[in-house]
Amino acid sequence: MKNLVVSSGAGISAESGVKTFRDADGLWENYPVMDVASHDGFLRDPALIHNFYNMLRAKMVNAQPNAAHYGLVELEKYFNVNVITQNVDDLHERAGSKNVLHLHGELMKVRSLKDESRVYKLPCDELTDKGLETSVDTRDPYGDPVRPHIVFFQEAVPNIEPACELAQQADIFVVIGTSLVVYPAASLLHYAPRNAEVYYIDPRPSAVPSYVHVIPKTATEGVKELIEILSK
Repeated sequence: MKNLVVSSGAGISAESGVKTFRDADGLWENYPVMDVASHDGFLRDPALIHNFYNMLRAKMVNAQPNAAHYGLVELEKYFNVNVITQNVDDLHERAGSKNVLHLHGELMKVRSLKDESRVYKLPCDELTDKGLETSVDTRDPYGDPVRPHIVFFQEAVPNIEPACELAQQADIFVVIGTSLVVYPAASLLHYAPRNAEVYYIDPRPSAVPSYVHVIPKTATEGVKELIEILSK
């Protein structure tokens, strides 16, 4: 079975009603990005960070996977599919994708401030707060405070190395819904073997090497076309 590796960005979730990161003017959900998505921002105002991600989780409860997410699951019938996503939502998993690697963290998880290996999926009975909301007073079973399991600006991207390894193993490499300007995620395209089939789905595609097959469509329409191409 061939290895099909997908690198997905905000565009695949936009059609599920999820606002893309930094939609306009350096804002995310009307907040300055560096206030709600940076290491310094967390140190400066952790209460704001907790409240912001509480709000995102509440919105995510009502979001649903779209045809692009489900299309990638359909491809698992014919390929060994691995999804590398820049998105912090869980729409790939909720659609049924079996192998998902999150580059920038996961919205529905928090982790200990004392030991980053202690990660908790919300809601979690092990935390002092039982629902989807956390605060500066939330404690884990060890009595330690927690933070969103998100890779903030000014922090390393711990999953970039396993993501590069997956890209290197691709027989087919697909980029969906990303501008290819945000690094290190944008570099994954260049880790795909030169003999791999490479596809790029985006309604406003950036310039890419000539060997990349560009599908200038939305994620839902583009994945539909991709399935038609690969089925042949």
